[in-house]
Amino acid sequence: MGRVESESRLTAVGLMSGTSLDGIDIALVSTDGEAVVERGPAAGYSYEPAFRRRLADALETAKAIVKREDRPDDLGTLERDLTLRHAEAVRRFVTDNGLRLSDIDVIGFHGQTVLHRPGQALTVQLGLGQLLADELGVPVVYDMRANDMAHGGEGAPLVPVYHRALAAALEERPVVFVNIGGISNVTYVGESGELVAFDSGPGNTLIDQWVERHAGVPFDQGGAIASEGGVISALAERYLASDFFTADIRRSLDRNDFPPPGDREAELADGARTLAHVSAAAIIKAADHFPTPPKRWIVCGGGRKNRVIVEDLRTMAAASSGKVAVAEDLGLDGDGMEAEAWAYLAVRALKGLALTFPGTTRVKAPVTGGVTAYPHRAESP
Repeated sequence: MGRVESESRLTAVGLMSGTSLDGIDIALVSTDGEAVVERGPAAGYSYEPAFRRRLADALETAKAIVKREDRPDDLGTLERDLTLRHAEAVRRFVTDNGLRLSDIDVIGFHGQTVLHRPGQALTVQLGLGQLLADELGVPVVYDMRANDMAHGGEGAPLVPVYHRALAAALEERPVVFVNIGGISNVTYVGESGELVAFDSGPGNTLIDQWVERHAGVPFDQGGAIASEGGVISALAERYLASDFFTADIRRSLDRNDFPPPGDREAELADGARTLAHVSAAAIIKAADHFPTPPKRWIVCGGGRKNRVIVEDLRTMAAASSGKVAVAEDLGLDGDGMEAEAWAYLAVRALKGLALTFPGTTRVKAPVTGGVTAYPHRAESP
């Protein structure tokens, strides 16, 4: 897809590195930042194991951050290294898809969240937007959460406005988009397009930590480990009894808010099975906070590949006549959707359109956001 002819539409690339710490998702869209979305190619580029470990260590280091600009210990070096990996990933993406950097009008750069404390109006995403713009010769919109928090919002989630654009083509409403990443989040799109969105609970993060510690693998591929185990009811209920699920006010989560089980609380398979059950049950509990029961749940993100989570979701949703589909069942891209969203959000930010809303982040009024970095030098295409 080349540069579009319409002045109202821009070709944007979105970059997402999520809480699972597994790599960089990239997607290209052509959009006016409102109802028109033409989806282009998408791809994922994995981090090497040593870099994943550096990111995991950074989550601990980041706990010492008091001000957003703080970069204790080696976080500054890591931030630069992370940015350069994103630049290289974009170059690969462009080459792999027969594009040129000059085809891209703007890049939406999420960076890597290492700390998110909405109660303190503090969110930190590693990523140097100016460096990325200079490396690629393309304008970069980054730091899209901070303005929301400065106006009383939680800083997350930001994807719902993109979900609403996608839902416009669907017949069934209300519909809920479920993104199962490290943390799961949900977006309810009502009959008239009204938005309700929030983090629903732990997604893959507890499972990933559990199997990495006990089996030496980064995640439970396809739910294979969980499929060999059984649910430990007492352990599951301990998680699900958290006041996070019963609070009237929804808050956004940090990866560290739900710690993994102790080593002696379960063996490998039972632990993975129990945590898969917790992930699904946490998502279904979100329906308690929707205006009306959803007719359809659309599952996106890496967790949709865990068949145990998805089957649990289907069973639980059926109790209220809800149907569950993975994104691909509806012609959507469950891996690339968040990266697509970041491309879409970058265009909205350039146009001064709202990124967040009272029903998504609890911000007082709809607000735009993001910082735009323009390249100091242009790289040849």
